[in-house]
Amino acid sequence: MRSTSLAAFVLSTLSALMLAAAPAGAADLKIAVTGVSSANGTIMIALYNSAETYQRTPFREAAVQAVAGTTQIEFKDLPAGDYAFSLYHDANGNGKMDTNLVGIPTEDYAFSNNALGKRGAPPFAAARFALPAAGAVQSVSLR
Repeated sequence: MRSTSLAAFVLSTLSALMLAAAPAGAADLKIAVTGVSSANGTIMIALYNSAETYQRTPFREAAVQAVAGTTQIEFKDLPAGDYAFSLYHDANGNGKMDTNLVGIPTEDYAFSNNALGKRGAPPFAAARFALPAAGAVQSVSLR
């Protein structure tokens, strides 16, 4: 009898520890990218979770096949919190954002909240959005 009680205690303790280790409030983020001019290439996206890492070190990255019109992107199991993203349509498939001689992008791009920057990327505060534990859907238009 005693070994049965000990085994039940060990199993219940292990179960509780495993539940505690599971991500709290894991949320899914769905992004609809509109204005995709063609199905050539990929949509490259970088997701940031702080102003300190914004435009430097993505929290998560993804590349999805472009779909003319609207392309859907999904990030699963994110912690609830503040995020921002930047993306571009790598239409020629060379793996980089193409620019002209003065550094102006020649491929379509967007930032979360359809934020615009002055002579570069918008600040994190302009692109920031809150992701609740229930998840969210964001929509942006390529320019």
